[in-house]
Amino acid sequence: MVQEEKKRYSDEELKEFEVLIGQKLEATRGELNYIKETLSKRNDSGTDNTSGNSKLLEDGADTSERENLSQLAGRLQKFIQQLEAAMVRIKNGTYGICKDTGKLIPKERLRAVPHTQQTIEAKLRQSR
Repeated sequence: MVQEEKKRYSDEELKEFEVLIGQKLEATRGELNYIKETLSKRNDSGTDNTSGNSKLLEDGADTSERENLSQLAGRLQKFIQQLEAAMVRIKNGTYGICKDTGKLIPKERLRAVPHTQQTIEAKLRQSR
């Protein structure tokens, strides 16, 4: 007897992913807030800038580090948006369904990349 291929994950299975994504959202938001606080503290000229202009190299390093933190903050914001979109797909029952093939994305892939919308095969075809 051939088992019919599942078209979507059960509510219990979706709940597992909802918890996983919720944890990732919380952690990522915390990291983003920390970076924002770090950036805002660097912009306030506390006692760090009292030694005059003799540290031009350090100022350049500070600017570079601020740029890196800003880029990281941007990536984290994008990741948060992708996770939030995954939560919406969980709510409407479309989570875990490949947007290209319509097949279920394996649970292992969803656990590793919970915001994905493609099976590995579809992703590889897209990158060619």
